[in-house]
This record gives sequence, C-alpha cells and structure tokens, in this order.
Amino acid sequence: MIERLHVRVSGRVQGVGFRWATQAKARELGLGGWVRNLPDGGVEAEFEGAPAALDAMEAWCWQGPRLALVDSVQSTRESGAPKYSTFVVSG
Repeated sequence: MIERLHVRVSGRVQGVGFRWATQAKARELGLGGWVRNLPDGGVEAEFEGAPAALDAMEAWCWQGPRLALVDSVQSTRESGAPKYSTFVVSG
C-alpha cells in the first residue's frame, strides 16, 4: 500500500510554469504521479509516495513557482497499490 494525494489548484496557475515546477518538485521529493492543466484555468495533480513527501508537496502547491498566485488548493488522500513509477506532465 502507498499513500496518494490528489490536488486541484486554482488561481493564476496556468502560463506561469506551474506544471513544470510541480514536476521538478515532485521528482525532488521522490514522488510519482502526474500534473495537467484544466479547462477552467486550474491545475490538477496526483502524487504518490511517502507521507512526509506528500505533506511537503501539498504545502508547496499553496505557493507554486515564482509567478503563480494560488487562490486555493483542494486536496484528498487515499491509500492503494502503487500506480506510478515516475512523475509526468500531461495535457
């Protein structure tokens, strides 16, 4: 079993390098998963890994890269079988 974190981030999070910075931070923390832009201007991501690394990633999502302006982060957590071997930027 592995811990998983799913987030939806809203604010000025598209066009500021949010997905690429998320990928770099997730890889730095040793997390697997994905990140993508949403049609409503937000960003959605799923991370899996150690609980402390997920805590750090969730805290980082509230800040994002330098040009981002995060209004909210909605998050949910679950446990399950591992699904990801790396972290990728999609859509």
